[in-house]
Amino acid sequence: MELQELEKRLGPFCQAMYADKSARVSNVYNMPGHAGFSYGYTVDSGAVSEEWYIRLPPPNVNWKGTADVLRQVEALNALDGTSVPHCSVKWSGDDLQWFERPYFVVPKLEGDVADSGADGWVAKLPVETRHSMAVQAMTAMAGIHRVDWKTKTPYLGEPVSFEEDVTRWDRFYEKSAEPQRLRRTPEVREALLKGIPKAAPIGIFHGDLQWANIFYSKTGTLLAVIDWELVGIGATLNDVGWMAIFNDKEAWPSERAYGVMPNADELIEMYASAYDGDLPDVNWYRALAAYKFAIITGFNLYLHRSGKRTDEKWERMGPAAETLMDRAAELLRTQRD
Repeated sequence: MELQELEKRLGPFCQAMYADKSARVSNVYNMPGHAGFSYGYTVDSGAVSEEWYIRLPPPNVNWKGTADVLRQVEALNALDGTSVPHCSVKWSGDDLQWFERPYFVVPKLEGDVADSGADGWVAKLPVETRHSMAVQAMTAMAGIHRVDWKTKTPYLGEPVSFEEDVTRWDRFYEKSAEPQRLRRTPEVREALLKGIPKAAPIGIFHGDLQWANIFYSKTGTLLAVIDWELVGIGATLNDVGWMAIFNDKEAWPSERAYGVMPNADELIEMYASAYDGDLPDVNWYRALAAYKFAIITGFNLYLHRSGKRTDEKWERMGPAAETLMDRAAELLRTQRD
């Protein structure tokens, strides 16, 4: 949606939501990271000026899966009343009169996601602050996983099966830009399927819980877990494995500027302390995360090189497909031992 058109639609929407026909919308802009369907804007109503964030589905897609923004609303609403920092939804719905698609609106936050790179803003913080930021993140993760999903999130559906979470990546693997980097995929796929955990904690999982989706104040206070488009019901240790693999030095090429946050084992210990429960087969989830992101890397590199979704970062990330798959194989061997 063009900014001019969105501003025109936001006008009557905000006047209705504020119950103020004189309310005015200004400063409408694309939010970074989701250009085209996430926007910031300001509303002036009387003496009050407030900044908001609106999320819309991408244009010309079915409102299902990641494009179903009301799934995100369900998850965020379920966190109301918990200790998990999140953006409470102010307005949401599927009334097409406003934007011709479903939507939700939350307050705009002041701060930034936790750029964990050696040259990012987080690197300038004291080690003690970075440790505290990690504890806050893993405590929030545990809080998400303790939510009573059966009563609070019926819209999210039934738990994703383990087998489906392995096999659904097959079609992406087939389109990898550099198949040689993923040559161990059949081996790792088979080992994942053979090693499926017998039992697992089930609940809400975020689906992409890593530093780019954790929003802090500039002094290191966790303000919100954000970007819930991959939310679902299933094995909650998926989130633990995902966070761990993004902080596992053995999973990435040696030349990669790694980061400044605590490592995978430390993060898992922080989670275990906050969750106060067993973490069965955690290395299987770490391996699954490495397997997934290896295939995602190869597929996104294909999209970039084919011109279907240009993003130069995947050229830099390309070598990680191989090291991630190798790390998955190693973690599964450790799991067996």
